Amino acid sequence: MKRREFLRRSLGTFASLGACGVAGTLGNLKLLGAAMAAEQLGKGIPDFKALVCIFQYGGNDAFNTIIPRDGATHAVYAASRGPLALSQTTAAALPLNPAMAPAGGGQYGLHPGMGRLQSLFNGGQAAVVANIGPLLHPITRAQYQNESVPVPPQLFSHDDQQHQWQTAWPDSATGTGWAGRMADAMIDANASSQVSMCMSLAGSNTLQVGNVVQPYFVGAYGLEGLHFMEGDWTSAIRRRDTFNAIRQLAASPQAHVFERAYAGIMDRAIENQIAIQAALDSTPAPAVVFPDNYLGAQLAMVARMISIRSALGMQRQIFFVADTGGYDTHDNQLAQHAALLPNLSDCMGAFYDATVELGVANDVTTFTASDFGRTLSVNGDGTDHGWGSHHFVVGGGVNGGRFYGTMPSLVNEGPDDAGWGQIIPTTAVDQHAATLARWFGVGDGALADVLPNIGNFASSDLGFMA
Repeated sequence: MKRREFLRRSLGTFASLGACGVAGTLGNLKLLGAAMAAEQLGKGIPDFKALVCIFQYGGNDAFNTIIPRDGATHAVYAASRGPLALSQTTAAALPLNPAMAPAGGGQYGLHPGMGRLQSLFNGGQAAVVANIGPLLHPITRAQYQNESVPVPPQLFSHDDQQHQWQTAWPDSATGTGWAGRMADAMIDANASSQVSMCMSLAGSNTLQVGNVVQPYFVGAYGLEGLHFMEGDWTSAIRRRDTFNAIRQLAASPQAHVFERAYAGIMDRAIENQIAIQAALDSTPAPAVVFPDNYLGAQLAMVARMISIRSALGMQRQIFFVADTGGYDTHDNQLAQHAALLPNLSDCMGAFYDATVELGVANDVTTFTASDFGRTLSVNGDGTDHGWGSHHFVVGGGVNGGRFYGTMPSLVNEGPDDAGWGQIIPTTAVDQHAATLARWFGVGDGALADVLPNIGNFASSDLGFMA
């Protein structure tokens, strides 16, 4: 049965179920309806677009990633950061030259090791989105301290803030992410493909989980399959025969519905692996050399997956990769940043070069995300869990060479300080996600289903996408 027919029959079946059964078994029926609407509107999408999320697990310190380099702003920064402040001379070594001054004032440069991102920013292929974080409503320092405006629960917790960044729905217990719901809304863009629009190179994540679309996992160094399906040793043959017998039994008309579902899932997984591996084997990898590490390997594999998009029938793709090490810098931050940030910059630069080689630089947008920012205040040689943070967006379709949003005050206990050095975001994750969703092709009618709280904010388009 084709996916479109499955959706039609599913919606007909759901209409006959009670509300509790629908909610408990299949989640958000409204968004599934939006997927059906998208299926009708999305037929024959001629263009290709891909989003790539680089998640910096642990909470990156944005205030030592993007550093003031004018005298007045740097003096405030140095007073707040103390021993962690990078010198004005060092910061000025990688100046960012925006087309217009950042909102909030000041001049800024990048960490000394981020030369590739500096060249992309100054060349117009990268932008900075300032002071983003999970929000329910815009909020000021006074409102936060008076508790007069609700805020996301469990602020400053790794797990909770990761979840809220990836769901963009902090006041819900949803297990779906905004990219997964976006894929639901665009489900028929890949009408000729049975492979998921969402692919993760870093294992399970919430960002890509939809009500209909589920992520497909790919290893950073190659596809991960069922090893006993290919081996010819005795134990593998026995396991394979047993496995196939279970599949056949589960697929029989007498099998329970869950058994049949299991058989279908396993069959699709095996078929997808065969199809993807065949496409990879027949398509040369991009010639660009990536850094020899886990993040570089993930992005190299993303480039390979983009290179076989036509063979897989993909007009839209969403990828998730993770930079997993060292960002929770409670101590030794200067040394850890000196290793982490140059690698991030080099990997993002190599990936952009690969999109140029593949001829899709204008069609692929990469963006960073993280649990939270770090505190403006320091705890000796590190920082603690914060809130707002700056992030990068890279690609030929980006209105680059600019800062979007408002750069915060860097005064401890200043107007943007929640009270313990945690900077209050002035741009919501919802707004950031909505800007990407619009570029990806999500229409106004489905935007509120993808981002239910977007109406709480003044703008659903920050302007950083062409």
